[in-house]
Amino acid sequence: MKRRREAAEQARRAPSGGPPARGHAGRSRRRLWWRLLGLFAGLIVLLEVYGPSLRGPFLFDDLYLPFTAPEFAGQPVTSWMAGARPLLMLTFWINLRLSGLEPFPYHLLNLGLHLLTGFLVWMIVRRLLSRTGAGAPGREILSAFAAGLFLLHPVQTESVAYVASRSETLSVMFFYAAFAAFLYRRQDAISWWESLGVVALFGAGVITKEHVAVLPVLLLLTDYFWNPGFSFQGIRRNWRLYLLTAAGGLLALRFVWKVLAQSDTAGFAVKEVSWYQYFFTQCRVIWRYIRLFFLPYGQTIDYDLPVSRSLLEHGALLGLLGLLALGIAAWYYRRRFPLACYGFFTFLLLLAPTSSVVPIADPIAEHRLYLPMIGLLLVVVEALRRWKIGTRALAGTLAAALVLAAGLCYQRNRVWGDEIALWEDAVAKSPRKARAHFQLAFVYFQHGRCDAALEHYQTVAQLSKPDFRLLVDWAMAYDCRGRWQEAIEKLRQAASLSANAHVYSLMGMVYAKQGKRTEALQALETAARLNPAYELTYLYRGNLFASANEFQTAMEDYRHALLLNPRNEAARKALALVENRLRTFR
Repeated sequence: MKRRREAAEQARRAPSGGPPARGHAGRSRRRLWWRLLGLFAGLIVLLEVYGPSLRGPFLFDDLYLPFTAPEFAGQPVTSWMAGARPLLMLTFWINLRLSGLEPFPYHLLNLGLHLLTGFLVWMIVRRLLSRTGAGAPGREILSAFAAGLFLLHPVQTESVAYVASRSETLSVMFFYAAFAAFLYRRQDAISWWESLGVVALFGAGVITKEHVAVLPVLLLLTDYFWNPGFSFQGIRRNWRLYLLTAAGGLLALRFVWKVLAQSDTAGFAVKEVSWYQYFFTQCRVIWRYIRLFFLPYGQTIDYDLPVSRSLLEHGALLGLLGLLALGIAAWYYRRRFPLACYGFFTFLLLLAPTSSVVPIADPIAEHRLYLPMIGLLLVVVEALRRWKIGTRALAGTLAAALVLAAGLCYQRNRVWGDEIALWEDAVAKSPRKARAHFQLAFVYFQHGRCDAALEHYQTVAQLSKPDFRLLVDWAMAYDCRGRWQEAIEKLRQAASLSANAHVYSLMGMVYAKQGKRTEALQALETAARLNPAYELTYLYRGNLFASANEFQTAMEDYRHALLLNPRNEAARKALALVENRLRTFR
């Protein structure tokens, strides 16, 4: 009855006849143009704010993504998409085909996905505000602010500037698109075709990253929360959608379980922490996420956060009690502050895949706020819509807040745009974290600062038991300084942990620099025996033969290295140099 009265009132107020229809069409076109202009302006602002990281290099796990592996370079797109995250791999395949290993286009695509997701945030918040009865001016201002804060919040930097986090931006874009399609259905009862669209977008998100499998629960929460009297009427009315999502949800859960079973960094197979210890730890981590949203200081790529082995360690009990208290309050005040209470439950729900009982090797990471941030944005919007302030004053205040957020985001992107600055920042904020020191040592070595690298490798050895990778990289830092005997000692220690072609080929390279030809050849022969397909063995052996003017034998090794990896530029240049010297000698 209420909807009929509202429709009748709108019909009564609307003028009749042709001209008003043209006026309405004109207003629609103007709104469309303003929205396109807003998207364009948003892109310009994002290009400025994220500019430092757009020009930055590949970082950390970026260096281990498939597009950096020589064996993937010539593979067809079907081979790339054969794994657990086919749509993500498709985007990497497109980047590689269009721009090779130039980082800028990879970063730019991440930024484009971020912009589209921000537009979807605007749509979602605007729709939910209309459910509260918010007026047009305030609704437009608040939804634009929510989208702007989502786009410019400094905590989003890791999700956007880090190419490895594309799984986050792409999956969340699909997730929000599915949610927006649900909210913008033409009638209260969703049709079969609309349901299929929601499920298709949901499926695209799941096969991009598994954490978005919580969408069906969010739809149920939404249908319950935004029906008159908080009833289950909406759930019954949208039975078509829930029938499809029930089937899709079961497939999604099966897919997620399969992925977790194959992972050694996420799932119940993680050895360092049990499910309940992870839950205790997350009772503290969730509060850290909330603090990062409202007060974004102390950001780092590598947090040093101890695990709570029991509820009494590190304040886990207080964190749990605080979350329970907020949950009870949100349920109690759900009628009075619907948007904030709904936002709080949405935040917890969307954070649950990474902050509940399924252990992940790293208990905290900033990119995990990307999906659930919309819940906190709704809490903020609820507070702002009740603020007794004029429209212009509200718009000016929120614009100033966005400028501040943009400045903080720009500063964070300056850190992410320089790999040395990024890991120096991590070491400064997590001085007892071995991985931070290891990564800083690695980038120091890459930039020729070998003494500084040796210092941090030594620190890593003090903070944790030396493993194969540390010993090998430590040896290369000694090699960089010309301390070859110490390099050999580290390589021998590494070989005692894992005797493989990589370590023996490096040993051969260092022996050759010492002028120990016999030892070098023995090490390289061992490497070739352990793995005949390891290309660097033949590169280093070719160098050894070339240094002795055995050009024909050197050419054979260089060609074999190129046969194994046609992208090996060092082997290609060495082969060209030897061929030129051979022609000179003839």
